[in-house]
Amino acid sequence: MLTQAQIEEYDRVGAIVVPDVLDAAELAELRAVTEGFVDRARAVAAHDAIYDLEDSHTPAMPRVRRIKAPHLHHDAYARLVRHPRIAALLHALWPAGVRFDTAKLNMKSAGFGAAVEWHQDWAFYPHTNDDLAAVGVMMDDMELANGPLLIVPGSHKGPVFDHHADGAFCGAMNPANRDCDYAAAVPLTGRAGSITIHHVRAVHGSAPNLSNKERRLLLFQYRAADAWPLLGFPGGIAAFDALLVAGAPSLAPRLADVPVRLPLPPAAKQGSIYENQKALKNRFFAAAE
Repeated sequence: MLTQAQIEEYDRVGAIVVPDVLDAAELAELRAVTEGFVDRARAVAAHDAIYDLEDSHTPAMPRVRRIKAPHLHHDAYARLVRHPRIAALLHALWPAGVRFDTAKLNMKSAGFGAAVEWHQDWAFYPHTNDDLAAVGVMMDDMELANGPLLIVPGSHKGPVFDHHADGAFCGAMNPANRDCDYAAAVPLTGRAGSITIHHVRAVHGSAPNLSNKERRLLLFQYRAADAWPLLGFPGGIAAFDALLVAGAPSLAPRLADVPVRLPLPPAAKQGSIYENQKALKNRFFAAAE
């Protein structure tokens, strides 16, 4: 359960780090499973339904940027969707209930892990209200040197910024617009087994991993049970309700006065945020060599 101080910090900053949510055995299993996925990527030559690959990926040197929807591909990831500690933390933020959305495993391998440009998750999937958050499970120690999440404090209470380039969605904010004071960003660091929780409207990004340490962050997207996606849910109501982690289903979405920009027209490059952001001409973060 979150303390009142943690809830107030989340409301003020837009993000918190909760230490020691996973134990050593859970971490060991996640790491072993993930290493198996990376090894099997040797047989993959291009992005597919499971893998998003670094541009420098080769069969001899497998380099994976992301495992897409990992909860659909291995039970070790799927069990974390309803992890009792994670569910309790989110239920403290959203007493009406908690609904899962999807997951991804972002992997910043030592020495070449790709950056993620500044953005707001809200730009990708606006809902009827903004009680949504991403939970990041730290599979490795997160330090400033290995490219942790960076959050601009208080930005979750401001506007939704433009994430378009040349008239199409690109999933990134143009740093030339100076929408935020990026120098004020704070890193979400902690020991392996800790989790981050960041608000869906918080401006965040991460630098490349130029260190000699891995930085694997397993991200789960959640929403309050009464937050409904504005772009619809193609799976139908039964599938939507099956994603409930806490609370009871309802047919009454909560409507809030929140800023919205739709992610349309869609990004020219599809597949992941890394591909979407290739349309951004002005980059904030230097690329890994």
